[in-house]
Amino acid sequence: MNIDFREIVTATMVLFAVIDIVGSIPIIIDLRTRFGHIQSEKASIVSAVIMISFLFVGEEILKLIGIDVNSFAVAGAFVLFFLALEMILGIRLYRDEEANSASIVPIAFPLIAGAGTMTTLLSLRAEFHSINIIIAILLNIILVYAVLKSSSKIEKMLSKNGLSIIRKVFGVVLLAIAVKLFAANVKGLFV
Repeated sequence: MNIDFREIVTATMVLFAVIDIVGSIPIIIDLRTRFGHIQSEKASIVSAVIMISFLFVGEEILKLIGIDVNSFAVAGAFVLFFLALEMILGIRLYRDEEANSASIVPIAFPLIAGAGTMTTLLSLRAEFHSINIIIAILLNIILVYAVLKSSSKIEKMLSKNGLSIIRKVFGVVLLAIAVKLFAANVKGLFV
């Protein structure tokens, strides 16, 4: 089975940093405020299915439709960039009037299982055994579920002013991640 504790810990920490569910708390609370309810179970399960599926067939799907990993990552950087602008400037760019829940879009994709996560999974696959990456994904999904489920309690703890400050700070962090993802992959578009 090739289960390696070191690989599991490393992959878990890398995915934790990329998914950044703690940094996404302000976005999640904002989406819950807008839509009234987030289906934590649905968002967690869909995120896990997307990540595990992409781990095995992601690169082949991208090749099949003629998209390289760098293009996918640059597109994901733009999505993160606009999410960050929403957080920092307090504006709404993402509008979906017909949706009654934000569980799948934008929480499961692209917030949790977005382009950054997908490209990270492809990188991890080159280094680690698949079983260890799957365990790392599942550990992260448990944490994601816990944060989604307790978002209203977290909101009460932080208060409106605290939430506003955290939203702007993490917006800048998300913006930096978007710029880094863009810079790391834009060169690959011209090679």
